[in-house]
Amino acid sequence: MSKLSRRDFIKISGTATAGLAMTPPLTSIMGAIFGEEKTPHLLENEAIKTPTVCEVCFWNCAGWTYTDKEGKIHKIIGNDSDPHSNGRLCPRGTGGLGMYYDEDRLKKPLIRVKGKDGKQEFKEATWEEAFDVIIKGMKDIEKNYGKESMALLFHGKTGPHFEHLFKAWGSDTMGEPAGAQCLITREAGFIATYGAGLASPEPTDVRNTDCLVLIGNHIGENMHNGHVQEVSQLIDRGGTIITVDPRFSTMAAHSTKWLPIKPSTDLALLLAWMNVIINEGLYDKDYVAQYTYGFDLLKDHVQKYTPEWAASITTIPAGDIYETARMIGGASPRVIIHPGRHTAWYGDDTQRTRAIAILNAILGSWGREGGFYFPEKVKLPKEAHPPFPKPKWSWKTISRDKHKLAIMGITNEIIDHALPEYKGPYKVKGMFITATNPIQSIPPEDKVKRALQNQDFIVVVDTMPSEITGYADVVLPEATYLERLDHLRTAHHRQPNIALRYPAVNPKWETKPGWWIAREIGIRLGLKDFYEWEDFEEVLDWQLKQVGSSMEEMKRVGVKHFPRKTPMYLKDGEEYWFNTNTGKIELYSTDFAEWGYDPMPVYKDHGEVPTGFLRLIYGRLPMHTFGRTLNNPYLWELKNEPVLWLHPKAAKYYQVENGQEVWLKNLKGKVSSFGIKVRVTERIRHDSVFLPHGFGNKGRIFVNGKTEEMSRTYGRGISDSEMVYKIEKDPVTGGTGLRNNFVTILTENPHKKEALS
Repeated sequence: MSKLSRRDFIKISGTATAGLAMTPPLTSIMGAIFGEEKTPHLLENEAIKTPTVCEVCFWNCAGWTYTDKEGKIHKIIGNDSDPHSNGRLCPRGTGGLGMYYDEDRLKKPLIRVKGKDGKQEFKEATWEEAFDVIIKGMKDIEKNYGKESMALLFHGKTGPHFEHLFKAWGSDTMGEPAGAQCLITREAGFIATYGAGLASPEPTDVRNTDCLVLIGNHIGENMHNGHVQEVSQLIDRGGTIITVDPRFSTMAAHSTKWLPIKPSTDLALLLAWMNVIINEGLYDKDYVAQYTYGFDLLKDHVQKYTPEWAASITTIPAGDIYETARMIGGASPRVIIHPGRHTAWYGDDTQRTRAIAILNAILGSWGREGGFYFPEKVKLPKEAHPPFPKPKWSWKTISRDKHKLAIMGITNEIIDHALPEYKGPYKVKGMFITATNPIQSIPPEDKVKRALQNQDFIVVVDTMPSEITGYADVVLPEATYLERLDHLRTAHHRQPNIALRYPAVNPKWETKPGWWIAREIGIRLGLKDFYEWEDFEEVLDWQLKQVGSSMEEMKRVGVKHFPRKTPMYLKDGEEYWFNTNTGKIELYSTDFAEWGYDPMPVYKDHGEVPTGFLRLIYGRLPMHTFGRTLNNPYLWELKNEPVLWLHPKAAKYYQVENGQEVWLKNLKGKVSSFGIKVRVTERIRHDSVFLPHGFGNKGRIFVNGKTEEMSRTYGRGISDSEMVYKIEKDPVTGGTGLRNNFVTILTENPHKKEALS
C-alpha cells in the first residue's frame, strides 16, 4: 500500500485550493485574496455573500460567491453544509470565476450573414431581432416537416429550461451526449440487476469501505469532489485499492494493486473474478440466498471463465487474478466494485456494467455499509401547467426501435436522422443546441458536420463560442452560472438536501439567463399557459414553501438538509423487495431474457490492434471539464499544454523522442488538424496512446465585425473526437462506444507539406 497521505493525495489530484491560489493571473486579478491577511478583512467588512452551485463540472458542489460593494466577484468557496463538497471546492470550482471574467465570452446575440461552413460570419443583433429569426425558423420547420423535426441537444443545468420549452411546443426529439456516451449503459445494467439506477453522485459508501476497485475510473483526475475526499480518507486508513487500467493513472499510483489490462477485455476479468469468488466460497452466502435470483445459473455460467482463460485474453497473469479476487472477496461486504461514470466503451457495455452490478451483488455490498448506501432526495412539486401536447414521434421512436433499454435520447441517433442520406419519415431538419459542442462531443466529427450542414435552421445558446457556433443561424449569449438563477439542486445523497444557485452579480454585457431565454421564446410561440410566472424566482420560492423553506432561508443557508424517511442500509435478515420482476436482485436478468438479450454477461472478443497502429485512449485532466473550461484564464494557467502519452517501445518503433511534436492519423486516413508533444512514459501500455480530452479546439470569436481565433485554446493539442471514426453501438441501450479506434504517429507536419504543394 502506498504511504501517500490524504493531504498529499488531495494535492496531487488537485482538490486543495492551494494549487489554484498559486496561479499568477488569479493572484494578480484577485489581489491575492487567498492570502491569510486579506481574506478576513474582505469577509468581515466588505463581502456580499451569495449562495451558488458550481457548474464547472456536473458534480454541482454548493458554495458561496463573495462580491464587493462595486459588484465584482472576488472569491468562490465551498459551503460547509454541502455533502457534495464538504466545504472544499476543487481547483475547477475555485477557478469558476474565470468563466465570468473571460473576455472571449459570447456578449451579444448574433445572426448569421453568410453560409453554413463552420465559419463565424455574423452580425450583432438585438434580442428582439434574434427572437424574430428564431420564431420564424422554428415555425418554418413546423410548417415544412412538423415540430418533431426540430431537435434539442443539451447539457448542463439550463437544459431543463429548454426541455420544458420544447415539450410545451410539441417536440420531444431531444438528447444529451452525457446519456449515450456516459450513463445510459451503466444505469440500464444496474436497473436490470437491482431495479434501481445510480444517478449522480453515485451512492458508493467509499468512506466506510475496506476495498475499492476502480475499472477505467480516474478518480482524482475527473475531480468527483466528494468521492475524491472519501478516497483520500480510505488512503489514510490504509484501505485496499485495486485499479484496473491500461494507464498508470493517479489512482493506480496509489493503489494496493495495479492491473494494466489489455483494452476491451474488462468483461473477461470480471467473469474470472466471479469464477474465483464463487468457487472458493468468498461470496456473501446469506445475502445471496435471501436477496438474489439465479445464483445457481450464474455459478454454472462462470465455470468456463477461469483465471487461466482470462489471463490469455487480458494479459494479466492468472496469479494476479486469483490474488485480487481473494482480496475483493475477503473484504465482503465492505467492498465496492465502482460502477464508473463514462461507461460506453466497446459496444457491449450494458453487459459489462451488468457484470459489475452482479459482482457487487454476490459480495453483498448493495445496501450495506461500506458498499452502496440507499440514497434519498427531496421531491419538489412541479409548477402547474396544461398537459404537454403529444408529438407524432419522439426520441423514443428513433431510439427504442433498435435499443429496447434506451432510457433517454441517443444523440448519435438524432445525428443519423439529420444526415442528407436519411430518407425515412423521422427527419431532423432543425437543431436547438445549448451548453454542448457536438463537433467535439458527438463523434465522428465528419458525420456531425454533414448533419449540421443539412439543417434548415440551427440555434446555439452558450456562454462561450466553440466550433458549433460556426454552424448556427442564431447565437444567443447565456449568462454564466454566477450570474443566473436555475433549478434547485436536489441530487440524492446520504441525507436529502437542496441547494440554491442565486445570481451573485448582474449578467455582463448583453448575456441573459437560460430560464429567461426559454420563456421569451415560449411566449412568442404562444405558450403563455406554460409560463404562468414572470420571474423564475417565483417558481423556486413556491417550491421551497411546499417543502418547508423559502428563498429567504435558502439565500441565507445555501444548503438545507431534511430528515431521512427510510433506512440508509439493509438490516441483517430483513425482508426487502427490489423493483425487478422477481422482487430479488437478478443475477439472471428475466427482462434481458424476455427481450432476447443475454440474461447473464457473455464475453465477446473485440479484435486486435492493427499492425502499425495504437489504440486511442482518451481521458480527463483534473484542471479541466471536457472542452468547456479550456479558455478559462485561471484554469488555463494550471494546464494549457496537453501531451500524448507514449510507451518507450512505441516511441522507439516510431523513432519519437520525449517532448517531440507529432501528429496523429487514424485508420481511415484522417490526420489531426494540429500537433501535440509526446510524453514518453512507461505509465501507458505499449499498444496504446493516451490523449487528454477537450483540446484541439478550432473555436473562433466574433469581434468588431470579424472573426478571430480564441485567445487561449485555439490550436492547442489534438481533439480525440477528430480522430474517432468508428462507433460501437450497444445493442441493449444504444450506448455509443468510442474506444475501438486506432491511430498511428506522424513525425513530420503533414499540413506544412500540403501548404508547400
